[in-house]
Amino acid sequence: MCRSIKTLRPPVLPQEATEDDIRAAALQYVRKVSGFREPAAHNREVFERAVDAVAEATAALLAGLEVRGAGRRG
Repeated sequence: MCRSIKTLRPPVLPQEATEDDIRAAALQYVRKVSGFREPAAHNREVFERAVDAVAEATAALLAGLEVRGAGRRG
């Protein structure tokens, strides 16, 4: 259905995750959980809201993580 969601934090990802990286991971997650690659028209709005919410939560998580030896990010 979709590729594995990649780790978005250093040192696994050498640079800081971009908004596009975060959005792509959120989309993959929502696709996997919902079982829809592309939702039907009547489900599109809730699908997009879910992607937005997951992307926002992911950005907050990455901003708050402390990577040992690297100090606090964000």
